[in-house]
Amino acid sequence: MSTFQYGANIHANGIRQHYLRYGQHRPDRDAVIVLPGITSPAITWGFVGERFGRHFETYILDIRGRGLSQSGALLDYSLDAQAADLVGLAAALGLERYSVVGHSMGARISIRAASARPAGLARLALVDPPVSGPGRRAYPAKLDWYVDSIRLAAQGCDADGMRAFCPTWTDDQLRLRAEWLHTCDERAVCASFDGFHSDDIHADLRSINVPVHLIAAGRGDVIRKEDVVEIRSLLPSITFTRVAAAGHMIPWDDEEGFYAAFEDFLGTRLDA
Repeated sequence: MSTFQYGANIHANGIRQHYLRYGQHRPDRDAVIVLPGITSPAITWGFVGERFGRHFETYILDIRGRGLSQSGALLDYSLDAQAADLVGLAAALGLERYSVVGHSMGARISIRAASARPAGLARLALVDPPVSGPGRRAYPAKLDWYVDSIRLAAQGCDADGMRAFCPTWTDDQLRLRAEWLHTCDERAVCASFDGFHSDDIHADLRSINVPVHLIAAGRGDVIRKEDVVEIRSLLPSITFTRVAAAGHMIPWDDEEGFYAAFEDFLGTRLDA
């Protein structure tokens, strides 16, 4: 049985934010907000929402400039604006306590938001966050990969058109990406990609005062062993799991391994 409830728009932090809702309210468990990556509209994480919805009141957000959330030439696509969106969304939804699961860009947004110690934030799961930044090695993906695939999707393409960009994905995954990638505003993606290299998320880690769990891919070179050592030095309480068989898009590569990697961090196991 599906755990999907509805999709909705809400005015929060001064913009229209669109989200997908899964699961029922559980007074004994904190709600979960899922923040996807740089070119992942909320609907592409729907299969994850279905699993989370078995256990939690779950919201998957279209980050500004993606999916059905507000976009436009004059919109601020900075990390600070995205972090304020998360805090504003939680407040607008009336969530007294909530956990955040952020993947890639979504994890960086989570870190920046958590560093301000917003009311209600209970815990933070960081899924393969780019550790690039000022004076650090570049993020391993290239901007052209994102821009070229967005432009192809904007023209109209099918799963085969996306296969050159994501050769290991299934036909269903490719069809969904081909259908929705055009909703990713190129300006938003370029701004976020530039932010991967100009925003210092490591400086934010010392200010976080909630439990944090780091989940890293075994393949893809986003988080190396030395990166884990540094992160632990900045946030000694952090817990860590690596999903050995997966690349950066962990739930696409090893869905069950992804759920198992949370262990009981969120309050109950997702692989049970």
